[in-house]
Amino acid sequence: MRVRDSIHDDRLPNSYYTATCNDLSGFKRLEGNIKVDVCVVGGGFTGVATALHLAERGVEVALVEQNRIGWGASGRNGGQVIGGYGQELSDFAKIEKSFGAGNAEAVWKMGVECVDIIADWVKKYNIDCDLRWGYVDLAMKESELEELKHSKAALEAQGYTSEQKVLNADEVKAYVGSDRYVGGVTNMGWGHCHVLNLVRGEARAAERLGAQIYEDARVSKLEARGDSIVVDMDHCRVTANKVVLAGNAYLGKLVPKLASRVLPAGSYIVATETLDEALAHKIMPAGFAACDQRWALDYFRLTPDRRLLFGGLATYSGRHPRDIIGAVRPNMLKVFPELEHARIDYAWGGYMGIGLNRIPQVGRVAENMYYAQAYSGHGVAPTHMSAKLIAEAISGDTSRFDIMAKVKHPPFPGGQMLRQPMLAAGMAYYRLKDALGR
Repeated sequence: MRVRDSIHDDRLPNSYYTATCNDLSGFKRLEGNIKVDVCVVGGGFTGVATALHLAERGVEVALVEQNRIGWGASGRNGGQVIGGYGQELSDFAKIEKSFGAGNAEAVWKMGVECVDIIADWVKKYNIDCDLRWGYVDLAMKESELEELKHSKAALEAQGYTSEQKVLNADEVKAYVGSDRYVGGVTNMGWGHCHVLNLVRGEARAAERLGAQIYEDARVSKLEARGDSIVVDMDHCRVTANKVVLAGNAYLGKLVPKLASRVLPAGSYIVATETLDEALAHKIMPAGFAACDQRWALDYFRLTPDRRLLFGGLATYSGRHPRDIIGAVRPNMLKVFPELEHARIDYAWGGYMGIGLNRIPQVGRVAENMYYAQAYSGHGVAPTHMSAKLIAEAISGDTSRFDIMAKVKHPPFPGGQMLRQPMLAAGMAYYRLKDALGR
């Protein structure tokens, strides 16, 4: 199978998500000039969720997306809906260190709330996105299993109420039918979904509430004019009282200060043909989303039509593999050798935005210009929290927004020329540790 390179294509990628999307009809193209209270730049989860949060509050908002809604990482990722905002929910001491003892409890609660936002919207707006609950963290060695047990206990001590269960080597096979794992921990508060259907469903919900959603609107310039900002798209423009920058890894050099603090890193996924029911049940009996604990991790899950989605292979060099199937399939077969003869029907990739400290970057570029970016590969749920904080701030409540805005986010060292090679070298070190079992 020859996979079209859609990394830089303005069409939606040739992915399983695109092939099974229940709404590919386009959103409007802005042809004239308009004025609104808030203009959101970027049609991924951060931008769409911001528009929906604002529309729910009755704010006049327009969203402009350079390609199509869900075109970037939001419509390409593994589909795991997991909690945590800024740090892992189980590491409260690290949350305190990053945000201060007085803010740690609030940040921890945000890490739970980000999942709740998705669950609430799917139900409220009747979004058909195959949202299912059930997630399992997998351990490949005993030390990892002990860390997972500690994390489970720490979550419960903090008041986390969703059911979790420790699995030994035999029990884990009721969730992942592979000999690769010595155990794991399940979490019924986390799950997975069809991300392209989710983001486009949220955009339709925002549109029904009055938000103006525009595709094919590539922003070329931002210009302050008095108390307003002009968002210039060459063929049209939006004049707004406030602007929200939600382009993440695809924002480019529009705002150099933000570009220096987020690094586009590649991630890649394959999807098999529809598997025989018995084989699908053998490899993933419970239908949970799964992830291992390595730096160069694997993540995978079954779709409702019994395809295995298998991803990983994060690259930090800025170069994409010439053959995604050839790069990802061997990792899949290490976990599930019985898929040796399974056909790969889809293969795709895209960029995720990495921050140096791995904490989502939320703040202001100017008094009336907000931004959110850098979810480091864990953005499905946290994007919704960033969007809510920005909507709260625009509506006059900055209490939670200010907690995130006060975090310092250093730029990547090395500038535009050297930052990717330096990070690639650093990640090679961690991959070597994975390979050596350390």
